[in-house]
Amino acid sequence: MQARPAPNGPARCFALVPCAGVGERAGQALPKQYAVLAGRPMVAHTLAALAAVPRLQATLVVLAPADAHFERLLPGLADERLWVARRGGATRAATVAAGLDALRQRGAAADDWVLVHDAARCMLQPAWVDRLIDACLGDAVGGLLALPLADTLKQARDGRVECTLERSGKWAAQTPQMFRIGALQRALVLAGDAVTDEASALEAAGARPLLVTGELDNFKLTWPQDFLLAERLLTLRAMEDRR
Repeated sequence: MQARPAPNGPARCFALVPCAGVGERAGQALPKQYAVLAGRPMVAHTLAALAAVPRLQATLVVLAPADAHFERLLPGLADERLWVARRGGATRAATVAAGLDALRQRGAAADDWVLVHDAARCMLQPAWVDRLIDACLGDAVGGLLALPLADTLKQARDGRVECTLERSGKWAAQTPQMFRIGALQRALVLAGDAVTDEASALEAAGARPLLVTGELDNFKLTWPQDFLLAERLLTLRAMEDRR
């Protein structure tokens, strides 16, 4: 399915979900994006939240070339607003770059927006995506969801505190991160594979992305205890939805 032609109005918004990682730190039998939480694979929760945002023209999931799990665990999920590309790379940056190429091949324009979101941030709510879109549509650069640091920040060396870092003005980056497709493509080429998020690539190119306040629940599932917390929160959400 191709993107609809760009209208003679505001640029369109697309979502891109890098989903090619192996999740070695998570302690799961499958890649962590397929771990079952509240009865569904983690990535299914993520994609459901994005699907509930009407302003997203489509969501592209970028899988590893040899991924044998997506269609088996999420049967019948792909439709006209959910696309799949088996073009994932060895790093997040390579996977995102391949996904951007795939979006362009499907009809997305360089001036269209892309919202890159971690598959492992499965607590995402549609309202948070709308908040980011509202903040960034009129911005020259784009931006990201993030939270100001609340905890005291320590620099470690050999398992001990080396020093305390100044936390004033520091934010913890989240996703989605929303930028123009063409600008992000150019920034990733310049930054290379070492960057761990899209904002870093734009920063390296001299841009200053907008910080949009996120939510504590929008955490990235990385460690085994994160999965226990997400299971509890998703179960509570489901109970509240049934009331």
